[in-house]
Amino acid sequence: MSESKQISCLIVDDEAIAREIIETHLSKLKNIEVVASCSNAFDAFKHINNRNIDLVFLDINMPEISGISFAKSINSDIKVIFTTAYRDYAVEGFELKAVDYLLKPISFERLKKALDTYFDIYGNVTTPSSAIETVSDFMFVRSDRKMIKIDYDSIFYIESLSDYLKIHLENETIVTRETISAIEAKLPKHLFLRIHRSYIISINCIQSFTNEYITINNQSLPISRSYKKEVLKQLEKF
Repeated sequence: MSESKQISCLIVDDEAIAREIIETHLSKLKNIEVVASCSNAFDAFKHINNRNIDLVFLDINMPEISGISFAKSINSDIKVIFTTAYRDYAVEGFELKAVDYLLKPISFERLKKALDTYFDIYGNVTTPSSAIETVSDFMFVRSDRKMIKIDYDSIFYIESLSDYLKIHLENETIVTRETISAIEAKLPKHLFLRIHRSYIISINCIQSFTNEYITINNQSLPISRSYKKEVLKQLEKF
């Protein structure tokens, strides 16, 4: 059975955090090479002219040259997965024969599904699942002007406070400027659970729970009404 080919990818998005999320997800996969991460179409054109690119993760709503215009201008052999915060462009995106259309924030599971579609149609592969490597057990966040490695199993819960987050660990709290939705997209869903617009908790660290609260590290965290049904559904599985 033949080996999977190496897929050369380009990430194009004017939002740094969006590029970082996609690059983090792709780092968990094998046979995927991120050639470059670009903030605009002009930079992306330079890489396409100098490298053989197979697949582009492409934001639609960008300044100067939109993702739609960019996709129309590149060689049709280069496949596109659109990434956007807006549903309005879905029809136009699929008219361009995009592989998939991902709504932000993009979870690892959803991105993997899009790549499975790509491998099914275009990949010289055995099966799409053969592209998956063991998922990493850590992430990096920016704090105090540096990137800090955080092991997933060291996290008790994550708290959103206005325009920054507190990541509560066993012996310290790390503060980072990031939205809770963006960091939720990075976290493995089988380990973490969003229970409130301001809280994500580690499932393994739950001490007890009721219909209203979850207790972690002797802290009672509220389950909001909008998340309650899904939270209790997930917890009943254990």
